[in-house]
Amino acid sequence: MQTELITEFTPGGEATRAFRDALGRFATGVTVVTCATPAGPQGITANSFSSVSLDPPLVLWSIARSSTRFAAFSAAGHFAIHILAEDERDLAARFTRGGAGFDGLDWAPGPGGAPVIGGTFARFDCRLHAAHDGGDHLILVGQVERAAQRDGAPLVFSQGNFGAFAR
Repeated sequence: MQTELITEFTPGGEATRAFRDALGRFATGVTVVTCATPAGPQGITANSFSSVSLDPPLVLWSIARSSTRFAAFSAAGHFAIHILAEDERDLAARFTRGGAGFDGLDWAPGPGGAPVIGGTFARFDCRLHAAHDGGDHLILVGQVERAAQRDGAPLVFSQGNFGAFAR
């Protein structure tokens, strides 16, 4: 057992940063989620991805209600979730706040029109199955209509940093 100091707190208020830091201790994969809008393709880097069900094939991700991209994704009937490999950090950066987005990026419309970025580590082309209130986030559940994958190692995010999975 670790002998380092453990800080306990009640989430909320002045402890919001501590709560966020504690959540960051959970290493996650990194995704780029895309959807089509009347103004063109939209994308966002997210680590809030999870499998839900094999039958039917369901996955979920969530988007902050404060995101400038919230309106686009909350209205989307289809979206694509791209899981990134350790060699795809540049894609993660493209779809963060202030990133280049789709500028100069090769993509094609997938089922339902959601933009598909070819060659990513894995991809799930989804039709919106359900949306659930998640406090300051909206939880979007997608029914997977098509999937793709390739060999490689995942890009990992923990404590505010990208990294690689060590075997």
